[in-house]
Amino acid sequence: MSILVIGVHHRTGPLELLERLAIADDDLPKVLHGLMSRPDVREALVLSTCNRTEIYAVAERFHGAFADLRDTLCELGSLSPEELHPHLYTQHDEAAVTHLFEVTAGLDSSVLGETEIVGQVRRAWERAHDEGATRSTLNGLFRHALEVGKRARTETAISRSTASVSHAAVEMAHEHLDGLAARHVLVIGAGEVGQGVATALAGAGADRVTVLNRTVERGQALAERVGADMAPLTALNDRLPDADVVVTCVGAGQTVLDVETVKAALQSRPERPMLVIDLAVPRDVEVAVGELGAVTRYDLDDLRDWAARGVAARQAEVDRVRTIVGEEVERFAMDATARQAAPLVASLHDLADRIRVGELDRHHTKLSTLDEDQRAAVEALTRGIVAKLLHGPSVRLKGEAGTPRGERYAAAVRELFDLG
Repeated sequence: MSILVIGVHHRTGPLELLERLAIADDDLPKVLHGLMSRPDVREALVLSTCNRTEIYAVAERFHGAFADLRDTLCELGSLSPEELHPHLYTQHDEAAVTHLFEVTAGLDSSVLGETEIVGQVRRAWERAHDEGATRSTLNGLFRHALEVGKRARTETAISRSTASVSHAAVEMAHEHLDGLAARHVLVIGAGEVGQGVATALAGAGADRVTVLNRTVERGQALAERVGADMAPLTALNDRLPDADVVVTCVGAGQTVLDVETVKAALQSRPERPMLVIDLAVPRDVEVAVGELGAVTRYDLDDLRDWAARGVAARQAEVDRVRTIVGEEVERFAMDATARQAAPLVASLHDLADRIRVGELDRHHTKLSTLDEDQRAAVEALTRGIVAKLLHGPSVRLKGEAGTPRGERYAAAVRELFDLG
């Protein structure tokens, strides 16, 4: 079996393609169950964020599983294989492990070292686990990946300064407007990204922030937490004419800001510019909004270009994180090979214990005169003898797992003790 990852991210595909491949949270169970119904997929997990849509799988047969995963992406985006292939990447086994560890460490994000990806990876794993799509291999892999993400951020400065898409958007607005004091900012959406934006605005000196959200209770909770105003999304037309900055974070696949809505808002403020930042995938704002004279429109492509300026200054941290990733990939491989020997070692111990119990039963009459303490002593003595006899072979089998010598040891033990 192989660990396989296949996907498209912000460096291999345009934003338009990422929009087509984005998976709504409500659709995720259906996608996971569809993957698990494929004959060559043993385990599956889907990671869908604003930067990427990736499928991780444990493959029974590599080529069959690759076709299954590729076809799933094609179905999601209504794409032919020929349309998808130029933007597709695939890795397997050690390269797939390295890729996931780099993703979780923030090396593969549009904002270097972003912290939001750790939570996104964790939730993707939890959803796949809840749907019964992950077992021992992917559970172990993603548990280890979260450890890598934590280690990268505690042992290096990779996540200092700008460390999330939300913070980057606020910093970009701050730079564009030369400060946010006395500016009125609308935050549309109170999900994870919206919460990050609102929190970053509170720390960036924004005096007037209004949160607009479909669910009033959720929007109100966020507004109270960051000291902002709150209004239902239906009040957008009323609030928009007074906004200097609009940040949209809905991503529901429906346009939130269209040209006519923005044009109407500008009529009451013809000399006053408006900055619109669309952080959603699929996008919330019509592209043509940016063609209105008083409007500057940014989306995730612009944000990535802006954030890339800080990469060179943090290259030393990148190198340190890559060292950590390399160490953890090696540790994962060692743990994995040791786990391969574990069933054989368990079978050997089980056989020995059955023989031990059988011999005690065979001499039951002779041992019947023993009292309870004496019987316990015999049990402990025989268990100790078995454990000591098997300790050395067990350690050798685990230590040499995954090597030619380990294969010879395993074959000899199976044959000598008839373990199949």
